[in-house]
Amino acid sequence: MVTPQGNSVAKSRVAQGEPDYVERAQVLAAGFAERAAEHDRTASFPFENFRELSEAGLLSLTVPAAHGGAGAGARYAARILGIVGKADPSTALVLSMHYINHLVMARSTTWPARLSRKLARESVEGLALINALRVEPELGSPARGGLPATIARRTETGWRLTGHKIYSTGSPILKWYLVWARTDEAEPRVGQFLVPAGLPGTRIVETWDHHGLRASGSHDVIFDDVVIPLDSELDVRRPADWRAPDVTQATVHTVFVAAIYHGVARAARDWLIEFLKHRVPVSLGAPLSTLPRAQEILGAIEARLAVNARLIATFAGDFDDGVALSAAESNVIKLTVTSNAVAVVEDALSLTGNHGLTRANPLERHYRDVLCGRVHTPQDDSTRLTLGRAALGL
Repeated sequence: MVTPQGNSVAKSRVAQGEPDYVERAQVLAAGFAERAAEHDRTASFPFENFRELSEAGLLSLTVPAAHGGAGAGARYAARILGIVGKADPSTALVLSMHYINHLVMARSTTWPARLSRKLARESVEGLALINALRVEPELGSPARGGLPATIARRTETGWRLTGHKIYSTGSPILKWYLVWARTDEAEPRVGQFLVPAGLPGTRIVETWDHHGLRASGSHDVIFDDVVIPLDSELDVRRPADWRAPDVTQATVHTVFVAAIYHGVARAARDWLIEFLKHRVPVSLGAPLSTLPRAQEILGAIEARLAVNARLIATFAGDFDDGVALSAAESNVIKLTVTSNAVAVVEDALSLTGNHGLTRANPLERHYRDVLCGRVHTPQDDSTRLTLGRAALGL
C-alpha cells in the first residue's frame, strides 16, 4: 500500500493554487522551448532553465510542506513535467529525477531524518538537485540484475568510493549523487550512498553525444577513492533483499517518464496541426488539412494522446490517494504511454515527409527525443516478458 505521509496540508495548498505552479511552469516553458533547438544542436546544458525553475519555486515542488516545499504529489508533479517536457524534454528529465528522489525521500523509512531535512532545505533555498547514479559500463542497468563494480570500502573515518557511472543525467548541475555501489565486505551488500558533487577524486567526463535528449548532460561520473562520511550509507542490503521492487520509486519513475514523452508527443501534434493548416500543395490547391487521410491520421493521434492523458492522471492520482499499486502495473503505464507517444510522432512524420525530417523544423527533434522513451527502465521487452510469464504462471 502506498500511503501519503504528511502531505495533506501541502496538497490542499497546491490544489488551491497558492501559488499557481502550473501557470509559472507555462510561463517558463515558453522560454525553454525557444532555447531547446540550440541546446539540442550544440548538446549544451540548459543551466538557465534550472536557475529560472529555482527562482519560481519549482525545484522544491515535491519537497514536503513541513520542510518549506510545495508538498505536491505525483499527479501535480506529472502535470508540471508534461508542460516542461513539451518545451524541452532534456530539462524535464533532469527535473523528474530530482522530483522522484524527493518524493521517495519523504516516504522512506531508511533515509536518516537529518539528511532528508538538509536536502529538502537546500532544494527550497537554491540550486541543489539530486539524482541517482546507477548505470555502469559493464553492468548496464541494475534492473537487469548483477552487482555493481563501484566499490564502497569502509574505514574508521568514512567510506572510500571507487567506480565509474555512465548516463548520469544532469551531471553538470547536480549537487548530490545517490550512488549505487557494493561494499567490499566478505559478503557484499549493495545499495545507495549519498555523495556530494565535486569532492576530491570525482570527475565528470563529457561523453554524452546522443541521438535524443542531447541537452540532458548525461555524462560519465568517475569516483577515484572518494571519501564520504560513514552516515552516507542510506540503504545497503544483501543483494537478495533487493529483489522486491520499491513500489514508491517504481510508480513515480514510470509515471514521470511517461509524462515527459507525452509532452514531446503533444509538441509534435501542435506543430503538425499548424503544418497541415498552412501547407497548400499546388496540385491540391487547398491546405493539407482538407484531406480525409490527414484528418483520420490526426484523429488517431488525438485518440492516443487522450489515452495517455487519462492513464497518467488516473495512475498518479491513485498513487496520491494511497491506492495499492504494483510495480507491474507501473511498468504497463510506462510501456503504453511511451509507445503511444512514439506512434504519435511517427504518424506526424507520415503526413509531412521531407518537411518533417528537415532540421529547420522541430518535428525531427521531437522524433529523436521521443525514441528515448523506449530506453528508460523498465524497457519494453522486460515489461512484456514479465507480463507473459505471470500470465503463464511461471
